[in-house]
Amino acid sequence: MGSAAKLDGDLEAMSRRDLIGEVTRLRAGIREHRDSSGHDLCWHHPRLWGLLPEKTDPLPAVPPWPEFLAGCLRYRRSLDAALPGRVRPVGDYQGEVAQAASRRKKSHYQRVGKTT
Repeated sequence: MGSAAKLDGDLEAMSRRDLIGEVTRLRAGIREHRDSSGHDLCWHHPRLWGLLPEKTDPLPAVPPWPEFLAGCLRYRRSLDAALPGRVRPVGDYQGEVAQAASRRKKSHYQRVGKTT
């Protein structure tokens, strides 16, 4: 039995109704992550990982500032290349941080039953 099979063994015992609830909850969490934008793209996402049944909070290996910022710039340039005609919002970073915090409190997957 592979490691993924061991981690997902709980699915075997779930009823159809429970499986539908689990899929709905996971889809909501994935959609919330997919639909994030602005500075929400840059944050550590333990609540997304909290959708998994195994309880772990993997701490990311964070490189020193110069390498970290270089990675941010590479990511932003890749977005420019992939989405060249995309409208770019203009706004206050601090205001965006406050809005992002408010959005995280109203997460989709919490509304469908997961309380993390």
